[in-house]
Amino acid sequence: MATTNEKSGPSANTTVADPHSPTQATNDAEQLLAGKPWMYRARRIGPFKIPPYASPPVQLVMVAFVCFLCPGMFNALAGLGGGGQFDATTANNANVALYSVFSVVGFFAGTIANRLGIKWTLSFGGLGYFIYIASFLSYNRNQNGGFPIFAGALLGLCAGLLWCAQGAIMMSYPPEESKGRYISWFWMIFNFGAVLGSLIPLGQNIHSTAGAVNDGTYIGFMVLTFCGAALSWCMVDARHVQRADGSRVVLMKHPTWQSELLGLLETLQTDRWVVFLFPMFFASNWFYTYQFNDVNSARFNIRTRALNGVLYWASQIVGALVFGYALDLARIRRSVRAKAAWAVLFVITMAIWGGGYAWQKQYTRADTSAKDALRMDWTTSGYVGPMFLYMFYGLYDAAWQTCVYWFMGALTNNGRKLANFAGFYKGIQSAGAVVIFRIDALKAPFMNEFASCWGLLAGSLLIALPLILVKVRDTVPLEEDVKFSDETIEEVMPIDGQETHTHESKVH
Repeated sequence: MATTNEKSGPSANTTVADPHSPTQATNDAEQLLAGKPWMYRARRIGPFKIPPYASPPVQLVMVAFVCFLCPGMFNALAGLGGGGQFDATTANNANVALYSVFSVVGFFAGTIANRLGIKWTLSFGGLGYFIYIASFLSYNRNQNGGFPIFAGALLGLCAGLLWCAQGAIMMSYPPEESKGRYISWFWMIFNFGAVLGSLIPLGQNIHSTAGAVNDGTYIGFMVLTFCGAALSWCMVDARHVQRADGSRVVLMKHPTWQSELLGLLETLQTDRWVVFLFPMFFASNWFYTYQFNDVNSARFNIRTRALNGVLYWASQIVGALVFGYALDLARIRRSVRAKAAWAVLFVITMAIWGGGYAWQKQYTRADTSAKDALRMDWTTSGYVGPMFLYMFYGLYDAAWQTCVYWFMGALTNNGRKLANFAGFYKGIQSAGAVVIFRIDALKAPFMNEFASCWGLLAGSLLIALPLILVKVRDTVPLEEDVKFSDETIEEVMPIDGQETHTHESKVH
């Protein structure tokens, strides 16, 4: 990797060569990067070596902190159940609007991200979170339910773009052998945001046994989400990113709206097998409504809901760490790791949700619907059991999301195609969320919602199995990745002489 005295960026090579030679094609590719020289210099802070600014690890950490501050705070608020309100109806209506728009925008977000670039897509996407949380501060004061619904629809547009850009970064920037670790790094940082966000209402409501949060909680979330939206402006676009071995992300050099709309259709034509993952996409946010509204909000008072949120998101950090690193075990072939990951997911689906069934048999919606219904506190006898169940729910979510992203990343390394995959994922995921939020808003029995969660998760795993068995290979050839772009192999391949044995690009 470059040091402060070495150049690894686009200005490092100025010799004149045969325009048709691989060397000259590489030089042209370096000039196409068009980044500033400082972006490609590694630095040292004491004994620590910091990768170049335009390297995949730095950009991954930056997008993780954008999500730490924006979706992380949204998750912390959602994790309280009902948007922090006593009655979840307003939050459910806002979320129906959110995920209705998200499901449409998300499906086409890959086209938008490929045309506008990662930086613009992220920066616009972050603003919606600030407005959404502001709407609940307003609702706390004036009980105007229209503002949260409008803010939810706006956030659906913004979040669709943000999550598509995030997914493209997480799956296309790392080398093949590091994708699990990159996903885990992102998921850990992102969910630490939700842990921090859950500590805010915990600290402010620690002596309260009320059913709704105070204004200060919403104001704290608003400050943090605004900072996240601003941070996205500090990122670089994918065309500027250069790995430690000199290779680049496979993209379209000259994208147009027409090329990217056609690219969306081409993705569905050339990668038909991805539809076997669509049920897993659909199920991936389905259980949030049940867990947040029908378990946490329905059974616990506000300070215990906040504590449960801290434990839920902290368990996600553990789950992402374990599964992300396990998915990159070098001594086991990738195709074998994919099958093992599927088997582990199926086992924990049966085990954790089986425990959830035992818990759900203890209460109904009618038992918890009255305003004076008794809510469990952390001092209540018997709290430890549901506390651990809720923690396992969080670990399970991280395992599911990490594996789904890794499965998609194992199908291709093409950044353009992976942006479309990420759009499919978030769009279909949001369509599922629309349905379950509406079901919950209509006051369906808790046991029915629980059964739908367990059934969808187990069923979607069975449907995905043929793809896992047939389409996940040990590696994807570079020749195959560049077919879906206007770049050549020489323009994106590693550069001779660049350092290749780093934590980022090490060949195991």
